[in-house]
Amino acid sequence: MRSLLPITALCAVCLAAPASGQSRSDTTRTAQDTVFLLEPITVEGRVDNLTGQASTASVGYVGYEDFRLRPLLREGELLETVPGMILTQHSGSGKSNQMFVRGFNLDHGTDFSTKLEGMPLNFVTHAHGQGYTDLNFLIPEMVDHIGYSLGTYYAEIGDFGSAGGADIRLRGDLPKPFMRVGLGENNHQRIVGGASTRVGERGSLLFGAEARAYDGPWVVEEDLQKLSGMLRYTYQGNSNTFSLMAMGYDNAWDATDQIPQRAVDAGIIDRFDQIDPTLGGSSSRYSLSGRWTRSTGNASQHLDVYAVRYDLDLFSNFTYLLDNPVAGDQIRQQDDGRWTFGADFKHGQKAEWFGKDHTWTLGTQLRGDVADVTLSRTRQRELVSIVRNDLVAQYSGGLFLEVESRWTDFFRSTLGLRGDLYAFDVVADDPRNTGTADDALVSPKASLIFGPWAETEFYVSGGYGFHSNDARGTVTTIDPASGEAADPVDPLVRSVGGEVGIRTSALPGLRSTVTLWTVDLDSELLFVGDAGTTEASDGSTRVGLTVANFYRFAPGWSADVDVSFTRARFVDVTEGEDRIPGAMENVLAAGLTYDTGQNGLTGSLRLRRFGTYPLIEDNSVRAQANTMANLALGYRFGDIRLEVQMLNAFDEQLSDIQYFYGSRLQGEPVGGVDDVHFHPAEPRQFRVRLSWGL
Repeated sequence: MRSLLPITALCAVCLAAPASGQSRSDTTRTAQDTVFLLEPITVEGRVDNLTGQASTASVGYVGYEDFRLRPLLREGELLETVPGMILTQHSGSGKSNQMFVRGFNLDHGTDFSTKLEGMPLNFVTHAHGQGYTDLNFLIPEMVDHIGYSLGTYYAEIGDFGSAGGADIRLRGDLPKPFMRVGLGENNHQRIVGGASTRVGERGSLLFGAEARAYDGPWVVEEDLQKLSGMLRYTYQGNSNTFSLMAMGYDNAWDATDQIPQRAVDAGIIDRFDQIDPTLGGSSSRYSLSGRWTRSTGNASQHLDVYAVRYDLDLFSNFTYLLDNPVAGDQIRQQDDGRWTFGADFKHGQKAEWFGKDHTWTLGTQLRGDVADVTLSRTRQRELVSIVRNDLVAQYSGGLFLEVESRWTDFFRSTLGLRGDLYAFDVVADDPRNTGTADDALVSPKASLIFGPWAETEFYVSGGYGFHSNDARGTVTTIDPASGEAADPVDPLVRSVGGEVGIRTSALPGLRSTVTLWTVDLDSELLFVGDAGTTEASDGSTRVGLTVANFYRFAPGWSADVDVSFTRARFVDVTEGEDRIPGAMENVLAAGLTYDTGQNGLTGSLRLRRFGTYPLIEDNSVRAQANTMANLALGYRFGDIRLEVQMLNAFDEQLSDIQYFYGSRLQGEPVGGVDDVHFHPAEPRQFRVRLSWGL
C-alpha cells in the first residue's frame, strides 16, 4: 500500500474498461424500488418534494448529487445526511463508527436498522456489540442514494428499528468510466475507479474498486490498509429487473482507543498517544446478493436474496490495569467465519375498495446468522486466557402487511402490522451457558396524513418497534468472569414511539419538515460484549424536536440546515439520577454547496455541531461540545475535476467521543480512578484529489 503499485494497477483496470455504449447514470433512476408502489421519485440530490407520497414527516431520500462534493473524513459520514444523526469514532478506521440519533447512543447501531441493497448491515450476536454496523466497506462514489425512515412506524423495518432505519442503494450503471486519486497529510492515499459496459441489448456490467492507506495524526501510526471492490450485473426487461452483485472488502489497522483525561493533563501521554500501543485489528466482508423486481399492471413483486461472509479480529483496552494489574486489561474480540444469509420478498397490489384507492403490501423477511464468537484476555496481542467461546446460530422470520389508503383528496392513511419470530441456539465452552431460546412479537403501526393544502401536509404517526438481544445473553446462567449466577436477558426488547409532523414546500425552492416525536423503551437486561456478561438497564423515554430544511435559492446554489433537540431520561429511577449517558441533547448540521454542472468553480462547506451532553446519570459530568467545519473547493474543466479539502478547517481541539468510567494507570490505587476518557477528533488536515469522469 505504501508503493504506487496498487494505484497503478487499479488505474489500468478502470481505464481499460469500455467507455462506449454506456447506459444512463443510475443517479437519475426512480426510487420506486425504495418506496414500494409509490409514484416514481427521481433521486439526484435530496428529493425535493414527497408531498402526497410519504407516510410520515420523517421519511427522506438523499442522492449522490447531494454528497458528491461533501468532504468526508470517513465512509460512515454518509449517514449524517439523515437529519439529527452523528457518527464518531473511538478507535481505528477499520472499526464501526459510534452512532447517535434521536437521543439514542446507538453504540455501533443497536437501535438503528441499516440495509444495503436488501442486505442487513446490523450484525446480531456480534463479538463487540449487538447490532454492530460496519460501513467502512462502502465506496462513496458507488452509492446511488440513501433512503431514511426515522421512528417506529414502518411495517417493513423490524429488528434494530426503534430509532428508525436507512436503506443504502448502489449504482447499477455509470454514464462513463471514472477514476479519482487522493493524497493528503498523515499519509492519506486513496484511489477509486469504476466503469460499466453494455451486455447484450438489456444488460449492463458495473465494476468499482477502492484502495486506501492512512496513518492518521496518532503517535502510534494507524497503518490503515483497506481494499474494497464490487461487481454488478443488471438486466432490465420490459416488466422486470434482475441484478446480481458481488462485493469484497479487506482491512487492517492499528488503533488508539479512548484515553484518560488525567494522563494527558499530567503530561504522561500526548492527546494523540495511547496507553496501550498494541491495539487494532483486521476485518473482512464478502457478499453475494441478488435482486428481482417485476411490475405488471397494478401489481409488483420484489425479491432480495443475500449471503455474507464476515470476519473481525479486534484488540481493545479500555481500563488498562484495573482488572489485571499484572497482565493488563487488553481484550481480543473475534467474529470468526460468520455467515449471514436470508431472503426478503414482498408483493404489492393496487385495489379499489368501497370506491376508494388502496395499495396493500404483503412481505416476509427470513434471516439466519451462524458465527463462532470469542472473547479473550490478551497482553500485547498474545493470549492470556479465554473468557468465553460460543458457537451461535440465530434464525428469524418476519411477516408484515401494510395498507395505504386514500380516503379523500386531503386525507390518507397507512396501517401496518408486523410479526416476528426468533430462535437462538448457543453452544458455549461452559456447558452451563449452553442452551436455546425463542421469542415472538407483534408490532402494529399507523400513520394518518392530512392535506396537501398549499403544498403542505400534516402527519400523525405511531407504532411499536424492537431490537433483539445478543443470543449469548438469552441463555447465560453463569457470569464467565466472576463465576456467579447471572440472569438471562429478554430475547426481544419492545419500544413504542409516536410523532406529529409537517412537510411543506410552500415557499419556492424551500423544502422543510418539522417533527415532534417520542419513543419509549422497555426495561431490559443487556449483554455486554466487552465483558462477556449481562448488565441491568432501566427503561427509558425520549422526546424531541427535529427541523430539516433544504433550499435551492439560486442556480447552482443549495443550502441545508437540520437541527434536533432531545430530552432523554431513564424511568422509574430517582429524580436527579435519571440522565442517559451519551444521549446527545442537541445536534446541528448545515451545509452550503455551489455547483453549476458546467466548467468552473465548485465548493462545499459543511458545519456539524453537537452540544454538551451527560456522561453520568446524575449529570455531574458532561461532555464538551463539538463544532466541526469541513471545506472543499474545486475546479472543473471538462471531465476533469481538481479539489482541495480542508477537514476540521478551524483546527479545533475537539473530542470525537467522551465517556466517564473507572480505569487504572501504573501506580494508581487498586480500585482505579473515575475519569473522563476521550478519543480526540483529528486536527486540521489538507487533502487533494483529482477526478476524471465524475
